[in-house]
Amino acid sequence: MSFLKDLFSIFKKRELLFLESYKESDDVYTFLFEKEKDLTWNAGQYGLFSITHKSIKNATKPFSLASASTENVVKITTRISDDPSDFKKAMLELKQGMKIKMSGPVGAFYLQENSPSLLIAGGIGITPFRSIVKQIEAEKNGDEKQIHLLYMDTRKSYLYKDELDGIANHTSISVTYLDSRNDLEQKIDKFTALYKDNGKYFIAGPKSMVESVSTYLQSNHISKRNIKKDAFFGY
Repeated sequence: MSFLKDLFSIFKKRELLFLESYKESDDVYTFLFEKEKDLTWNAGQYGLFSITHKSIKNATKPFSLASASTENVVKITTRISDDPSDFKKAMLELKQGMKIKMSGPVGAFYLQENSPSLLIAGGIGITPFRSIVKQIEAEKNGDEKQIHLLYMDTRKSYLYKDELDGIANHTSISVTYLDSRNDLEQKIDKFTALYKDNGKYFIAGPKSMVESVSTYLQSNHISKRNIKKDAFFGY
């Protein structure tokens, strides 16, 4: 059923009105688009965004939706280098009132039950988790869920930190900031010791990080069915 829903959603394209963009850090930008009333998604899903104001190769790219469906904007956050791709150059050219197309949202990277959940973010991989914790905050059921967010960033930039700390302060969601793989594995070990294969494990970040953390979890006797992955690619 989820596959059929995704298939239907992927063929439904809509135009989103660009509102504004701003820097989160030196090379990370957030883009905000107007959210139509009938547009909803499960926190953690992604959309396929297409450039329409100019002709470029590979004009469609996937981005996690960093906003929750309960917010009145569509938010995406991405890293843009000093030598950006044509796609990201086009993103930077967006001006208020211009439009971009989006297909979706799609994907199964979202909470589906009340099992204890470990959310593991690497760098820009924090974006789907912002959506997830914002949705929990809006539904006011954070005290009912055992959710631990581990946010590893070797550069210690920690996007959305003030927001995440605010949510953690008035829900039972815990947020831990890490800057080394060794510290991350120690925190994973604590969670797996408590919940073992009864927990759910979500990993988002660069592909190499996602795969290595998944392998580490499996070495701790966590089954593949309890691991969800969202690998990010540079483009």
